[in-house]
Amino acid sequence: MRVLSKMMLLVLLVLVAGCAAKSVVTGQRVSILVTENGFEPAVVNVKAGEPVTLLVKRTTDQTCATELVMKEQHIHQTLPLNHEVAITFTPSHTGDLVYACGMDMYRGKIHVE
Repeated sequence: MRVLSKMMLLVLLVLVAGCAAKSVVTGQRVSILVTENGFEPAVVNVKAGEPVTLLVKRTTDQTCATELVMKEQHIHQTLPLNHEVAITFTPSHTGDLVYACGMDMYRGKIHVE
């Protein structure tokens, strides 16, 4: 009976651990395309204090938006044509974070709540 109780306890612990692992939030993911019109969507909303991953894909070679620069977060990321790039950071306070292409002609905004 003791062996059975220990086995049941072990099975229960494994099940609980498995359920807990599935409910873990890994952060906020935001998809952004770089098109002939610039960054789309131009404004996105995220929560402060939680990791954010921007999934940025440049789909055109007709603009100067070949990189994403966000000075406040010290981000300067090249955006290769037709490849999704993941940019992860954690905004520490509410407000707006502005990002742009390297020439500061095309802009986007992350509204941090």
